[in-house]
Amino acid sequence: MIRQLVILLSGFLFALGLGVSEMTRPEKVLGFLDVFGNWDPSLAFVMGGAIVVYAAALQFVKRRDEPQFGKRYRIPTRTDVTPSLIGGAAIFGIGWGLVGFCPGPGIVAASALVTPALYFLPALIVGILIHRWLFN
Repeated sequence: MIRQLVILLSGFLFALGLGVSEMTRPEKVLGFLDVFGNWDPSLAFVMGGAIVVYAAALQFVKRRDEPQFGKRYRIPTRTDVTPSLIGGAAIFGIGWGLVGFCPGPGIVAASALVTPALYFLPALIVGILIHRWLFN
């Protein structure tokens, strides 16, 4: 029960952070990508803050023998660059640049009934299902 509560609170904190940083607004993301127009650097600060928090959390995790609510840590170890990694990154980047949503902010915005996100969410689900059909 505690594990599920921690998961719920973590998701809520993540959604709150996306909302406070305005990353649920596609025009914020698109403004960041518009480097030759009216560039908005705020997304770089959000990303920088996320890197700092992740780096600190990773150091904390490395000092522990096992996680509090699981059997083992799942820390990525692969460093190879594969065609599927490049292709997935390209598809993600193109979609992100076209509509200004990535999955996290898109789901948060859809839960707030933001109209563009309500179109984005079904497309996200279809993309996930196509990937599973092709690669699983």
